[in-house]
Amino acid sequence: MKIKFKKLIPEAVVPSYAKDGDAGMDFTATYCTLTDHNSYAYFEYGTGISMEIPEGYVGLIFPRSSISNTGLILSNSVGVIDSGYRGEIKFRFKYTQNPKSYNIGDKIGQMIILPYPKIEFELVEELSDSDRSEGGFGSTDKN
Repeated sequence: MKIKFKKLIPEAVVPSYAKDGDAGMDFTATYCTLTDHNSYAYFEYGTGISMEIPEGYVGLIFPRSSISNTGLILSNSVGVIDSGYRGEIKFRFKYTQNPKSYNIGDKIGQMIILPYPKIEFELVEELSDSDRSEGGFGSTDKN
């Protein structure tokens, strides 16, 4: 699959797979903005990249495993980049006390592009039975 992309700044690095077989394409930080309000604080890393994800597909943004060494937390857990979005791909991280932030030029996150089904809902009076039934929040580990 070919994805059209645009470099918004000359320093932007083309997303790439680190190894054959990797699912996620790595994105590189080109700049960072620190926002510190009374109720929240975060680092926002820009990539200088925008792209055209085809209709029927979605880009899912995840942190890289290296995040475990930083004290950073991807603010929206998993970012959803819809096919109609044409803005810059950015990664926003909340942080814990004494975080180790990423540097400009570091790989800061990854994206997986996947197809998704078009869902139509059907209102019914009853749902079919299942082994799990209405069990949730840890119920699969209980007898």
